[in-house]
Amino acid sequence: MSRVSWFLILGVAGLFTLASSARGQAVPNIGYVYPAGGQQGTTFQVKLGGQRIDGISGAIVSGDGVSAKLLHYYPKIGPQEITLLREQLREIKRTPGKTDAATKELVARIQKRMAQYVNRPASASLANIAIVEVTVSPNASPGQREFRIVTSHGASNPLVFHIGQLPETTRKPMITSAFQVLGKEALALRHRPADEVEDGITVPCTMNGQIASGEVNRYRFDARKGQQLVISVKARQLIPYIADAVPGWFQPVLTLCDDKGKEVAFDDDYHFNPDPTLRYVVPKDGQYVLTITDALYRGREDFVYRITIGEVPFVTSIFPLGCRVGTRASIKMDGWNLQDATLAPPPKNAQAGVYQLCAKRDRLCSNTMPFALDTLPECMETQANDDIANAEKVALPVIINGRVDRPGDWDVFQVQGRAGQTLVAEVDARRLASPLDSVLEITDQTGKVLAVNDDHEDAGSGLNTHHADSYLMFKLPADGAYFVRIGDTARHGGREYAYRLRLSPPRPDFELRAVPSAVSMRRKGAAALQVYAIRKDGFTGNIKLGLKDPPSGFSSPNIVLPADKQMVRLPIRTTLAGTQEPVNLTVQGRAMVGKQEIVHDAVPAEDRMQAFLWRHLVPAEDLKVTVFNPAYEPQPTRPLPPAPPKKETTVAAADPAEKPKFTKRQVGGQLRRLRSLYEQWLLNDDFYNRKVAECESAL
Repeated sequence: MSRVSWFLILGVAGLFTLASSARGQAVPNIGYVYPAGGQQGTTFQVKLGGQRIDGISGAIVSGDGVSAKLLHYYPKIGPQEITLLREQLREIKRTPGKTDAATKELVARIQKRMAQYVNRPASASLANIAIVEVTVSPNASPGQREFRIVTSHGASNPLVFHIGQLPETTRKPMITSAFQVLGKEALALRHRPADEVEDGITVPCTMNGQIASGEVNRYRFDARKGQQLVISVKARQLIPYIADAVPGWFQPVLTLCDDKGKEVAFDDDYHFNPDPTLRYVVPKDGQYVLTITDALYRGREDFVYRITIGEVPFVTSIFPLGCRVGTRASIKMDGWNLQDATLAPPPKNAQAGVYQLCAKRDRLCSNTMPFALDTLPECMETQANDDIANAEKVALPVIINGRVDRPGDWDVFQVQGRAGQTLVAEVDARRLASPLDSVLEITDQTGKVLAVNDDHEDAGSGLNTHHADSYLMFKLPADGAYFVRIGDTARHGGREYAYRLRLSPPRPDFELRAVPSAVSMRRKGAAALQVYAIRKDGFTGNIKLGLKDPPSGFSSPNIVLPADKQMVRLPIRTTLAGTQEPVNLTVQGRAMVGKQEIVHDAVPAEDRMQAFLWRHLVPAEDLKVTVFNPAYEPQPTRPLPPAPPKKETTVAAADPAEKPKFTKRQVGGQLRRLRSLYEQWLLNDDFYNRKVAECESAL
């Protein structure tokens, strides 16, 4: 299916999502978490920005050994709230003798809140702020996790959160970015204090930061001659798609300079990955300065990064990229600082799928590399198979593990076929972190090209924007020998240009994606998921959908995703009045291929927009469902003060013809603002009660 077709399907699904929200589902959404991770054995604060996060009660981090609790919540405020805060400050200053500790603390809170105020945020969807305290156990497994917040209306979308092993530094969180007016962009630029422009660090470490518009962050460190430093960035990996940015993500650029300011290393990406990684062998003792900025000098609170620097293990490639289920492949790895490092294969009982492997050296974990398991027979490519005369003969079905060893290299494989037989040739390379941009050709014995393919979109590969893996399904015209040629589109090659080439008859199959990965349901109510089918090798059958072993209180009807559709809505019902915490559900699909039933669990996913236009199904770990009572009112974080006794006064009768100064709606809005500011500990009792009384007397 073409990219345009998937865009149309996802666009229609987006309309369903909007309709669902319009009916009152206040599903929380977070746009960034900063810092986006922390070190084992530490406790630290993270700042997050989002929308519809009123009633936030805490956060959850997937995996073991991490806990989180809410410290503060700061809803977005407007000019009316600022006016009230200014009045409160003036009243305190006019009141003699108000110098006690509580009053000083109140003044400090008000001044801090006002200093962070932005009348028109660059992104309203990031303007509600929460501060969460995260505690990471010393034994917590390092690597990538998912971070969600929990509100009275359910769990939010997930964001990537990393557990690191090195000491960490974190720059001060940014305040909310201001909207940039065309022609007056300079008025919205951040003016960072001079003492925050450059940080001193000790290698090895991980640096956490945010990039504001037009900003450059600098890090100064000492290095010794002979050190083999690896400097790697996580930015797009943290927030893969930013809807209102072009190209749709933070595009970091790294520059390394010596103590005289001379550039000694530079990188703006790593192969096809927008996040740069560079290796630098230190030529002499001295100080060095590392800078990071955005390639287009954009920036905002959600331009979050993590930089790791040190003599840490880093894997640049592995070979082979996979093996057959039940076998043990001898996996070789290339990279930096891998002396005495070991790479553990998938477990012996692992089933077909893709697994993330990492190398370990002195307990330090490297970056991860994907490794595929399949059920078909496998073989290794032999050398000197560059043309038809030297083609390597293989028997169907087979998966060939090979490399495009050098620039301009072609690998050629010969298969025997029958007239009318369908041959499938599929490459797995870019989806397995290989830089290969494959091209496939099927030729006859004379070299005549019968079929060719460069890129083939895989909607299940939601993090890829360049679908560089090739795919062909071709009906053979006659009995005889056929030749499959694989090379790199740009004629590149090398040890890291590995691939897995499947040659087989069609294997009709499907994958499922369930969107969104977090659902909020009213008590004893219903909701719906969008379930997408990603059909493979010409599979066009019906798919029966339902919940797999649902917890008590949850159910769904068995519905069918018809052969002519790629998406259907799956209703979910509950008999519960509420859930104490989000519950994990699993959607399962069943289909018949011939006489065999195929069963697959749906992968939870988020429908994310890239650069105002393209949409992607980004996988998540869990499908979180929450049942809430819409009438529930969370306990106030600060109980309201008792109303003062009313004084008996003689009030003149109101003129029936005179209209009230304010409408009930206006008074109601002011009362909500007063209550919110009071619960944030930004108003004292006297001021709050007097303003409430003014509201009541205005009607």
